[in-house]
Amino acid sequence: MDSKLRGRAILVSLSAILLIAMLVVYGNLDARKDRGGLPSGEGQTAAGPDGGGTGQGQSGSGQDSSGTEPEENGQGPGGAPGDTSGTGGRGNGPVQEGGPAQLGDDLSAFLKDNTFFDQEVNPILEAAKDAASRLSLVVTSVEKDLRIQVVDVEGTPVKGESFYVELEGLGEYKDLDKDGIIYIGDLDAGEYYVGLLPVEGYKVPTNETRVRVKDKVEYVTIEDISLLIKTEEDIDAQAEDTAVAEAVEDADKTEIKKFQNLSGNARTGIDVSKWNGDIDWDRVKNAGVEYAIIRAGYRGSVTGSLVEDPYFEANMKGATASGLPVGVYFFTQAVNEVEAVEEASAVLRLVREYDLTYPIFIDTEGAGGNGRADGLDVDTRTLVCEAFCRTIENAGYQAGVYGSRNWYNNRLHADRLENYCIWLAEYRSVPLYQGYYQMWQYTSKGKIDGIEGNVDMNVSYLNY
Repeated sequence: MDSKLRGRAILVSLSAILLIAMLVVYGNLDARKDRGGLPSGEGQTAAGPDGGGTGQGQSGSGQDSSGTEPEENGQGPGGAPGDTSGTGGRGNGPVQEGGPAQLGDDLSAFLKDNTFFDQEVNPILEAAKDAASRLSLVVTSVEKDLRIQVVDVEGTPVKGESFYVELEGLGEYKDLDKDGIIYIGDLDAGEYYVGLLPVEGYKVPTNETRVRVKDKVEYVTIEDISLLIKTEEDIDAQAEDTAVAEAVEDADKTEIKKFQNLSGNARTGIDVSKWNGDIDWDRVKNAGVEYAIIRAGYRGSVTGSLVEDPYFEANMKGATASGLPVGVYFFTQAVNEVEAVEEASAVLRLVREYDLTYPIFIDTEGAGGNGRADGLDVDTRTLVCEAFCRTIENAGYQAGVYGSRNWYNNRLHADRLENYCIWLAEYRSVPLYQGYYQMWQYTSKGKIDGIEGNVDMNVSYLNY
């Protein structure tokens, strides 16, 4: 019901109740008058058979008609509380000695009675309370695994509770870190039923969730990946964002640090991340930059969290608003194909609102020797890059791989990646790398108007 109509209805109801109460009171008064139990006129004494007064004092005079001072509470001299007959004469009405007041003495008494009105139930408020405590499960599988997320009505993982789920035939699993996510690996492919065990203060699904554990990675976007993407406020960024550019160590004195004015199909561009801070993109474009590759995020080198670059949105909106074509990259710390699909899915989620001209790259570098993916063998690291790129391409985008000369020569099977866009990082005037590449990052010490400090400079041969 509309709030105004509800207010009017309440006022009408109260008015009706007051009217009924007044009718009842005046009905009682009339009945008592008919029986002679009340004076016929306010402030006057009604004579009894023996001529005595009834004890009703005059209004404002402080005396009754016989000149006797009235006592407190309106009783006559020597009368008991509630005695309306007085002592000097006999009243015609009944005498109430110490009994309850007549009905209607307090016209507002019903307002103090909690049982007088029906307690109104607000269905919207009740539904909101019910929804706030209701839980559901979001379950996905990439390869012989299950990721079970306990979410609220808004689809957000519920944190701070030790949830338990039961997997048919395999027992119970606990959310050990209380983040609302339970991961179960090394499962046989097939169908399973998952149930959330009761939790105090919450309403859990009454029916089990039927899921299929996949046998092989399918290189498709994980639809619920947004639940896993964190911001730097959620993590220890100093410990997690630790990429180390090996190209810097491999650089020689011939490194080109100036902006290159190119001809033909070659284009000069930059790549940026949070490390470049706030950027004036109009000034960048006016300085001659022709495109930008922007970091979308990274996987934490310690916990493996998927993290959005805090400057990603600002850089994407700023670059595109200035008219620059853009591509993106993601720093990987995936240790297997499953995590590579997660990383690709995270990027696809982040770029869904933007038009990309350049590829989506997986940035494969070290993390100082202590990163969770630093010790991968060549085969596994190559599989990670392939899984990322296949997932990107299956979503309709062009995919690429970023790495240093040393990385391509010693840490990857570069020949298996040549179907994707190869972005080489080598800081010398002429690259020594003998493989095929379409983009070349030639310095990390470039200078561009609109960016404070150094910036990575690149040459693209993609003919965009």
